Amino acid sequence: MEEERTCCSHKTKERSEDEYKDLIHRLNRIEGQIRGIKGMVEKEAYCTDILTQVAAANAALNSFNKVLLANHIKTCVIRDIREGKEETVEELLTTLQKLMK
Repeated sequence: MEEERTCCSHKTKERSEDEYKDLIHRLNRIEGQIRGIKGMVEKEAYCTDILTQVAAANAALNSFNKVLLANHIKTCVIRDIREGKEETVEELLTTLQKLMK
């Protein structure tokens, strides 16, 4: 039987209700922005208008990443370091390299 995995990792994280609601709210807004961009393409909107909306969606995704990364460092990374799991630092560095491409 194949092991069930979430996304790219076998790890999971319990989030506080406030953190969960904030992340979901941000993702819902981003999803709406993407639907709006798709609608603009379908309605043959002017290129620069679409590009402006894409820039806004990118900014929203970057903001989401910053919040998620800060929460990750404040919770998972600190906990793992306290528990002697220093490999978490390497995992964090790899993640940061991916985010900075």
